[in-house]
Amino acid sequence: MIRVEASKLRTLAEKALRDSGVPENHAALQTDLLMEAELRGVPSHGLLRLSRIIARIGSGVTDPRATGDWKWTSNAFLEVDGKRGLGPVVANLAIDAIVDRSLETGIAAAAITNSNHIGMLAWYAEKVALKGHSIIVLSTSEALVHPWGARKAMIGTNPIAIGVPGGDQPFVMDTATSVVSMGEVHDYAHRKQAIPAHWALDENGNPTTDAEAAKKGAIAPFGQAKGYALGLAFELLVSGLAAAAIGRDVGGTLDDTSVCNKGDLVIVMPGPRRDLSEYLSAIRAMEPAEGFSEVLIPGERGRACKEQRLSEGVPVADEVYENLLKLAGQAAAA
Repeated sequence: MIRVEASKLRTLAEKALRDSGVPENHAALQTDLLMEAELRGVPSHGLLRLSRIIARIGSGVTDPRATGDWKWTSNAFLEVDGKRGLGPVVANLAIDAIVDRSLETGIAAAAITNSNHIGMLAWYAEKVALKGHSIIVLSTSEALVHPWGARKAMIGTNPIAIGVPGGDQPFVMDTATSVVSMGEVHDYAHRKQAIPAHWALDENGNPTTDAEAAKKGAIAPFGQAKGYALGLAFELLVSGLAAAAIGRDVGGTLDDTSVCNKGDLVIVMPGPRRDLSEYLSAIRAMEPAEGFSEVLIPGERGRACKEQRLSEGVPVADEVYENLLKLAGQAAAA
């Protein structure tokens, strides 16, 4: 691992994207998403993903200029065909549209398909919550998670993020319905580290601590049967409303050549109707249990990590940084 200034990483990533034909404003948006993950200590959704994004542009399965086509099928429901655009570009425009519409209708939703990986969902949730709106973001993925009691993958990692305004900083939670994301398994593989024993099965359905073997197998649902139930519910809800691929038919977020056919669902509500900051403060003020130094609200650890990394630099795996330099045409700087 090496430590690099956040501004340098951002400059390199934006240059790599622009050199690959991404318009400047789209490159800035995609980079902002990747950097937010790095700053908040989620490298699985950070710069590790840049080479795949660029490879997908090169193979023609991602259109870096596309922004998506919209169709309002009711006053409050927006269908979005992403036209193979970059995930954060398509999603941000759709979210802006439903935020505006929710002021008239009280609630608005967007179902997105034919778009690319939208990355760390907390990025969207926090931006909307900071504007005074509540938001739920759901997404599906390739079949990477085994149903509880099964030995093979059949369900996506299917994350959910929820953002709710609450005082100086909004409440933001972001979690997959699997024990970890496949991106985190890839991060362990890049760093050549063993994964915890309860994370995954290999391609034969046996428990493994080998990250490379886990990439070919199945991730466990979090909370055993409860995570399985939530993951399946989100799969049905998102795939059904977005008319997207489902189960093992989903592809395009972990390879360079398949059209991305997963679904995304975003629900926005103006809100909340009462002040929630006092309640959140009361939770923070609770006496911590043995082994804990304080009681935190979801999202606070990531914000603290971000402040530290903006000040001290971002730790990046050697291989990821060297690849970033090459993508930006600065291999000699390594």
